[in-house]
Amino acid sequence: MSFELSEPIRESESVELKKTLAELKQGLISMVAILNKHGAGELWFGVAPSGSVVGLDANEKTLRDVSQTIGAHIEPRIYPNIELAQLGGKSCLHITFSGQEMPYFAYGRTYMRVADEDRQLTTRELENIILHKHKEAMRWDNEPCDADALSLDGLDTTKIRRFVERAGLTWDTAENALDKLGLRQNGKLLNAAKLFFATEPPLQLRCAVFATTSSSTIIDRHDFDGDILELIEEAQKYILKNIHIGMRLDGLYRVDVPEISMAALREAIINAFCHRDYRDPDYIHVAIFKNRVEIRNPGGLYDGLTMDEMRQGNVSRRRNPLIADLFRRIQMVEGWGRGMPLIFENAPSVQFRQIAGLFIASFERPSFVEDVAPGEVDTTGKTVDKTVDKTVDKTVDKTVDKIELTDKEKDLCDLVRQHPLITQKEMADQLGLTERGIRYLTDKLQKQGVLQKIGGKKSGKWVVIDSTEAGRAGV
Repeated sequence: MSFELSEPIRESESVELKKTLAELKQGLISMVAILNKHGAGELWFGVAPSGSVVGLDANEKTLRDVSQTIGAHIEPRIYPNIELAQLGGKSCLHITFSGQEMPYFAYGRTYMRVADEDRQLTTRELENIILHKHKEAMRWDNEPCDADALSLDGLDTTKIRRFVERAGLTWDTAENALDKLGLRQNGKLLNAAKLFFATEPPLQLRCAVFATTSSSTIIDRHDFDGDILELIEEAQKYILKNIHIGMRLDGLYRVDVPEISMAALREAIINAFCHRDYRDPDYIHVAIFKNRVEIRNPGGLYDGLTMDEMRQGNVSRRRNPLIADLFRRIQMVEGWGRGMPLIFENAPSVQFRQIAGLFIASFERPSFVEDVAPGEVDTTGKTVDKTVDKTVDKTVDKTVDKIELTDKEKDLCDLVRQHPLITQKEMADQLGLTERGIRYLTDKLQKQGVLQKIGGKKSGKWVVIDSTEAGRAGV
């Protein structure tokens, strides 16, 4: 077979070049590395890595020997196309190969292609390839339930019908509804069905309130049993019951304002139930400390997702796609990775971390004051809410109706009211100003008595003091 090339062959992630068959072992290693990265590639013998054609002496026996070597030393077995080719009038050996049974091994070891190099995989990397290969079959939510543990008789038809109607589907029978929702396979119920519809749900939520910033002293503890939707609601109610609730006026009506955005908390709770590792017997925990609220679920970030990728948003790796799809059907989640941006938008100070197989979302409580500078509050350790009341009483007379705010000052007041814990750097990013410009505005508004900083530098809270202009700004 003759090849006419318009430009020299170059090595790449899917093409490997070898001068002679003395490099056959390295050639097989390259084949495996390319298969594990791309699933297909080319190997040339008689072509130098620079792309220059040097040729080689080869015949039909050479082809058989190469084929036998590949069959003996690459696993799982592949069936490449091996042929003699003419490049620039010189004889070369051309091998094309493909396969989808990753991971592939050469001489008992496995490799991955990186640029034009072959790197041996670590044990952890090999585990990840195997898990990725079998992840669909291994997903817990997609596995059939033990028929002895759960049957149709063990499901609550009322729950199923309520869900179907909420999802906008037509109701006829429980069996048909489960089929429409993808919760039966070959007549067997899948694990996701029992999370949503079991008469005796297998889930438990553990909640606790602690006296300080550590878990040394428990004030209250409550364990909840229920299905996945019930426990999401219980988690929200427990948090609302045990954090501070402020208020604002919307026209003539009072509107309750929790110290932490419930939109952010709800999203974090849903994420915990949606993305937790259900093979882990641990529970989802809600821990309420003096300075923060933590939502903890077993199972870290999934499928190679990093913290940086997660923070950027619009990226989703779903450990439990069937559960996620059920949430999507009832508009509890989106399918576009919008969960994290929503949390950051409503709670910019939220922190995420992974510890000992747990994924933790931690929300600061603005009502907590720590390391307060002398004179900033009347009594160190009192909550910001009480301090704010005293500060407002002393300051409100100074915020006269004559104060007129610029558009930037009004925008700053709006931002502070929505995010009391916001930093000056975050203010600058949100408003498109420099940090120096933000410092000028905050200093000016504090001197005018419109803005007040309560607490220390690290954990202090911004408070807008109402005035006629502040009211017009939406503060």
